[in-house]
Amino acid sequence: MALVVAQEVPTSSSMAVPHGPAGVGEARHRMRDQLRSGGVAETVIDDAVLILSELLSNACRHGRPLGDALAGDGDVRAAWRVDPSGRLTVEVTDGGGPTRPVPATPSVTARGGRGLNIITALAEDWGVRDGLRGEVTVWVVVRDDLETARRRDDFATRVASPRVSGISGLDFVDAFDDLD
Repeated sequence: MALVVAQEVPTSSSMAVPHGPAGVGEARHRMRDQLRSGGVAETVIDDAVLILSELLSNACRHGRPLGDALAGDGDVRAAWRVDPSGRLTVEVTDGGGPTRPVPATPSVTARGGRGLNIITALAEDWGVRDGLRGEVTVWVVVRDDLETARRRDDFATRVASPRVSGISGLDFVDAFDDLD
């Protein structure tokens, strides 16, 4: 079944996306339409679209456009493909930036900094590849096998803080001893 799905989805799709928020919606819609027409499960499509959104947002926030364009002008490149084994990969390439993409540890009140943590929770694998002329590509394997694709049940525990019960020295029973 995975081989059939892989054959129905275009082998690859690549598009230029304006360096900024304007093109993110168009890229998400195109990806959703192509994967849906290829028979990919909705939960996988939802994960892939969210991952694409995060990657594009990060590229526009932290990276430069491709080529010689000034920040805010030009494009970044979004691509996704399903290989013959049923592996769905999403990539976003920008012109590089002052920092490397790494997951952050934001405070509870921080407005951002959770994107790569969300990607880590949803993806099978991800990484960064440097290209010629300073280009940076962040790649994400959304699913290794589309045939058995299903949303991971433990998403919240992989994104959120450690469980309270897992913090040593904290015993709620003791906290309520003085209450009568």
